[in-house]
Amino acid sequence: MSDPKEPVNPEGTQEEEADVHFEPVVKLTEQVEAKTHEEDEEVLFTMRAKLFRFAKAELEWKERGTGDVRLLKHKSTNKIRLVMRRDKTHKVCANHIVTSDMKLSPNIGSDRSWVWNVAADYADGESTAETLAIRFGNADNANLFKKAFEDAQESNSGLGGSTAESGATETVPEPVNETSTTAEKEAPKEEKEGDTAGAPSTHVPQESTGTEAVTGTDKDATAAEVKEEAVATEAEKKADTTEEAKA
Repeated sequence: MSDPKEPVNPEGTQEEEADVHFEPVVKLTEQVEAKTHEEDEEVLFTMRAKLFRFAKAELEWKERGTGDVRLLKHKSTNKIRLVMRRDKTHKVCANHIVTSDMKLSPNIGSDRSWVWNVAADYADGESTAETLAIRFGNADNANLFKKAFEDAQESNSGLGGSTAESGATETVPEPVNETSTTAEKEAPKEEKEGDTAGAPSTHVPQESTGTEAVTGTDKDATAAEVKEEAVATEAEKKADTTEEAKA
């Protein structure tokens, strides 16, 4: 007699237990190290804030993200840049070198936000000119950021040299010099004009060499002179004949 605790199917045979083993495709205990390109940099300043950018097409401010704004100093070049990442996603919303030409201006109607212009920001991977605004929790935090920002400007200006970003994958391109570019475009035209400058003009007659054929008005004048000479010769012959007859 079978054990009453064991399941029995209608046919009265005992069911076999399935012994299936599945190997996990990914082991969650393994950690993948993600590079942030900040491994060779020292954090000089960090504070939570909200960042905005001015959209020129729509003429309005748009939020870029909320997170920690940081000033990072490269250990070998000593260049200081501003980096800000969004919470949770850690996506970069600001990434630029702190240069001496940047000026933090107070936002109208607020004592806890600043506005400044950036010639080359690499938040999206490519160099773009942006107008940024940052807002802190209170005026004290805003002033602390301003002090750290200006200290970074002074430090970078003392280094001199290139304005390339430390730790960034791209460098800041030099501005296009419109004057030199225009001059280069006009140079071939000037050379072409110079090649034809020595050529005689079609409106200026060339100097006669004495062997050239007489044309136009000069030809008519020559024919008239020949005719006059013939008439004079004929008159002289008639005069001579008359004098001989009288004699």
